[in-house]
Amino acid sequence: MNNTNETMIQFFEWYLTSDGLFWQTAANEAKYLSEIGINYIWLPPAYKGTGGKEDVGYGVYDLYDLGEFDQKGSIRTKYGTKDEYLNAINILHQNNLKVLADIVFNQKMGADETEKVIAIEDNPNDRTEQIGEPKEITAWTKFTFPGRNDIYSSFKWNWTHFHGIDWDEATQRSSIFRFYGKHWDEAVDKENGNFDYLMGCDVDLNNVDVVEELISWGKWYLETTNIDGFRIDAVKHIRASFFEDWLKTLRETTQKDLFTVGEYWSGNIESLKSYLSNTNYMLSLFDVPLHYNLYNACHSNGTYDMRTIFNNTLVSTIPEKAVTFVDNHDTEPGQALESWIDDWFKPLAYSLILLRKDGLPCVFYGDLYGIPSKNISSKKGILEKLLYVRNHFAYGVQTDYFNDPHIIAWTREGDSEHYNSGMVVIMTNSNGGCLQMNVGKNLANSVLYDYTGNLQEPAYVDQEGNGIFYVNGGSVSIWVKKEQ
Repeated sequence: MNNTNETMIQFFEWYLTSDGLFWQTAANEAKYLSEIGINYIWLPPAYKGTGGKEDVGYGVYDLYDLGEFDQKGSIRTKYGTKDEYLNAINILHQNNLKVLADIVFNQKMGADETEKVIAIEDNPNDRTEQIGEPKEITAWTKFTFPGRNDIYSSFKWNWTHFHGIDWDEATQRSSIFRFYGKHWDEAVDKENGNFDYLMGCDVDLNNVDVVEELISWGKWYLETTNIDGFRIDAVKHIRASFFEDWLKTLRETTQKDLFTVGEYWSGNIESLKSYLSNTNYMLSLFDVPLHYNLYNACHSNGTYDMRTIFNNTLVSTIPEKAVTFVDNHDTEPGQALESWIDDWFKPLAYSLILLRKDGLPCVFYGDLYGIPSKNISSKKGILEKLLYVRNHFAYGVQTDYFNDPHIIAWTREGDSEHYNSGMVVIMTNSNGGCLQMNVGKNLANSVLYDYTGNLQEPAYVDQEGNGIFYVNGGSVSIWVKKEQ
């Protein structure tokens, strides 16, 4: 572990142009990302989806097709070809970036053939409740991958490799159909009674052939791409013990750390804590409860009590397993989990994840580069400043001043390894004001200025380390030592 603060980026957003040039973009941006202080880059799913070159990557068709075979109407994926993907990973590595691959195991879509299967219909709102008797349905469950022709793996998927599906081709009807003799996994989220089923063909991770195939795919993927870890999709729909075993096997095989973060989409901290405990802390999780706190603070017209911003969050409970974030591809306008943080609050939200000692923060591509299709502008200016402060000043003992419902602040005392490090962060979701704080001996007897540029007047710190620090309404100010 080096002695600078590590930071991650989610390097894609939902509405990227489907022009196949994105892996080249990632390669072109590698040097810049490294220079602004990014260490981990999470790339979008690289394999062929059922939507071919339009597919964002979550409608998984063939895990072995990284833009190499003519399947689903194209050779390339939305982001480019296999060669371009591997080249981008190489260039990212040359720029000291660790690459995380987005892994989607919960569902498969776009089957090649149908099968007749006996199935039981379950109530979509309570999957523990059966509706009617077992009957025959026609299910799209045969995956033979004719375009790949057994290259890399001869495994063919059929209905026995899945728990169920949401479509009967015979009656052209959508519902939740559980295959006869199969049971939804128990160790999953309890939403809808049992949230094992999400979409498409629900992969049965109790089937030994499936588990064996996914382990051998994992080994193949690591060997082929040389990535450094994973972002795992939809873990709340998958029994906890599967990923514990899968990661353990791959870590032993590769002798690599394989840093891994799972997406367990729940605002309930207890669900996240119990998932971490059930997987023996083999992976980190995104801090979804913190995202919702930020969202509520942003949309409460200044009435939110900022002292509670970290209440019931992962970063305040199990900080070493928390990946903090402000927004992502699912919270974007128009997406399934839309809960977008407004422009005025973005600098506050990013300060809360980037400038504190706990959690691994993740910057969102849509914030750094903008989302043109939704007329959302880039926040590059403020994000570059916050990343600079994170890398140069955000060190040392942290002291919180969370006493006022609307003006909160914290100090970092700095350390000997980072010249002139230490700082004061002060923010408000309401009217401006000031707080008296002690910044410690490193910054005693000095002049600090607001690195954000929001305030021009300097702040003076006495020989005891005390100073008075101001903030404008609805903003954040970051006080650091004037660089000579």
